Amino acid sequence: MYCQVIVDIVHENVAKPFTYVIPDGMELSVGQRVAVPFGHREKEGVVVALTGETDIDAEKLRAVARPLEDWAAIPPELMALAGDMARESHCPMAETLRLMLPAQMRGGRVHEKTEKAARLVVSSEEALSAADAEKRSPKRAALLRLLSDGEEHSVRSLAEEVKDPSDALRKLAEQGLIELYDRESLRSPGGSWRETRDPGYTLTPDQREALDEILPCLAGKGGRFLLHGVTGSGKTEVFMAAVRETLAIGRSAIILVPEIALTPQMVSWFRGRFGPVAAVIHSRLSAGERYDEWRRIRRGEARVVIGARSAVFSPVNNLGMIVIDEEHESTYLNDRHPRYDTRDVAANRCAREKAVMILASATPSILSFAKARRGDYVLLEMPERVNRHPLPEVEVIDMRQELEGGNRSVLSGALSRALKECAARHEQAILLMNRRGYNSFVSCRSCGYVVKCPNCDISMTYHTNAADGLLRCHYCGSAVPPPEKCPACGSRYIKYFGAGTQKVEEEVRKLLPGVTTARMDYDTTGGKDGHGKILEEFRSGRARILIGTQMIAKGLDFPQVTLVGVVAADLALNLPDYRSRERAFQLFTQVAGRAGRGEKPGRVIIQTYKPEDPVIGFASRQDYRAFFESEFRRRRNSLYPPFTNLARILVESAREDEAEKKAKALEETVRAALGEHPAWQKKVITLLNEEPGVKFLRGKHRRHLLMKTLVSKETEEFFAFLTDLLEDTQSAEADAWLEVNPTTMI
Repeated sequence: MYCQVIVDIVHENVAKPFTYVIPDGMELSVGQRVAVPFGHREKEGVVVALTGETDIDAEKLRAVARPLEDWAAIPPELMALAGDMARESHCPMAETLRLMLPAQMRGGRVHEKTEKAARLVVSSEEALSAADAEKRSPKRAALLRLLSDGEEHSVRSLAEEVKDPSDALRKLAEQGLIELYDRESLRSPGGSWRETRDPGYTLTPDQREALDEILPCLAGKGGRFLLHGVTGSGKTEVFMAAVRETLAIGRSAIILVPEIALTPQMVSWFRGRFGPVAAVIHSRLSAGERYDEWRRIRRGEARVVIGARSAVFSPVNNLGMIVIDEEHESTYLNDRHPRYDTRDVAANRCAREKAVMILASATPSILSFAKARRGDYVLLEMPERVNRHPLPEVEVIDMRQELEGGNRSVLSGALSRALKECAARHEQAILLMNRRGYNSFVSCRSCGYVVKCPNCDISMTYHTNAADGLLRCHYCGSAVPPPEKCPACGSRYIKYFGAGTQKVEEEVRKLLPGVTTARMDYDTTGGKDGHGKILEEFRSGRARILIGTQMIAKGLDFPQVTLVGVVAADLALNLPDYRSRERAFQLFTQVAGRAGRGEKPGRVIIQTYKPEDPVIGFASRQDYRAFFESEFRRRRNSLYPPFTNLARILVESAREDEAEKKAKALEETVRAALGEHPAWQKKVITLLNEEPGVKFLRGKHRRHLLMKTLVSKETEEFFAFLTDLLEDTQSAEADAWLEVNPTTMI
């Protein structure tokens, strides 16, 4: 017997299966990990096919060294998915197979955890008799009585009942009464968030109507749904009920959330409803916890998986449903190799495994809602909040008038008064400031010099975490002390401009001394369970005001929050991206939806220097359909996606001249190819070779070839040509890769 193996090396020269002999007595299956000789070394690989014959001379073939596990790590459905992704992304299959496994599993960097355990090797009656006869050691007698239930007990649990039991257990083992052994001990992701008990929820008519559409598809051929409901309409309860039905018919479910910040709350809800069958997968787990959760899923012990983007690859048995909560979020797009859209991966899995896919959002992406209108998804709408709670009252504050009135604080008079009233009523508030740090940038008032990161073409942000304060780059993490005088002109007129979450927190503490605040941004959520600790502090009421970036704007459900403030709406509105209007509407609508979710009414205050902007009006009314029609019309008139594709070839090099040289050579090759293929050329509207918005990033100079193309079969052929071209022209001097509709064009 022979097997074909994809060796775990990501390089075009080895992007194919290699044939190996299966030694006599060794049994392998597709998806199993193996160690194989490769060149002068031994490498890991994955079996992709088994065969009884080969065209290669058998004497030239080498044998599989050994299996790395005695079971297939990657099930057939995920093997097929890895193949599809490799073809669609034009990358080696070794790269997509890595997505299907915990990273530390490769190279044997994580192992099973064991603990000492004990159990009887005699009958319970004999153990009790020996305990009664034991006169010299009360410890041994006590241990025999504990073990007389016939169950296995960890030494750790026995130590809770009998102090220092090790010597006594060893003596009992020598007497032939018990056996001591090592057993597997699964590492379970803990956390600060308290599990929520099942409240026995009764669905509203809107929720029941949506669920009735979904349930018939769970046991059939699957289906695709867009669950669109206003904030607070109870979308989570719909897919919780759908999960319950999925489990009842013997199938499994995957629930995806866009932010790790949302994971603790979602895990709390699901573990409260479904107990130990719920598992969690995300990047903040330790290597051991992620490995053990993955193994629980692979063995079928966990049938509900909650996690961020990578959880879509969870090896669940008999997949019945994938839910993508807050489906509009850009975090579902993986912008590193291999690039993929989680929604497309989920659709592939669901189609292959006849499962249901549910996209859920109060503010669906333009593309998803357009697909629903076209009939690609079944549109399920929930236009009212649970128990008919009203949407929050929204007030828009013109910050130009605040400046004219002499208020130079980041908080308007209206928001300051509202915060005081909220604190006096012992209610809670959320303040959104979508920029972390203390000040936005540091500039010289004499010559205009702005302090930028030495590794990136990005202004550095002032942070007050360190004793003396530091300037930090939010792209590469570099940190330097702020200058005492201008590096360009020597002036001492260095001024700090703008504000971030730290500045807002300081202003709130001045305004409300004694009121506990919590700040949630990239700086405060590092480390294990960073998000969960902050959210639990707020959920418990120990913190009354939560200040944060966009990670606090979506999905969180706190009944005591009656006030939401958007401190600087213009940050989202003024980004140089065709999607900035869509993202601003989503951000404002989502964060506004955190207010008034309980019995008390909610209030939202949006601070802006442009109150007349239509996006703010749409968000204030939570009028998604009006926004969609306006934005859809704008994109059609301006030929933006979904009516076109925006693509770019991004070139990076440590040397500026090499980046320019490579970009110029690629431009000439692409233009020549378009000249040879008139059908492609008709579909390419623009082709520009220029510097991106950020021309120097993480120590690399950057250029890009920007392309706007029509959506067509010919365009797909053109993109495939570009991918092959880039693979053939890779060099040590400059990297280049293709991005189609990337998360950012900057």
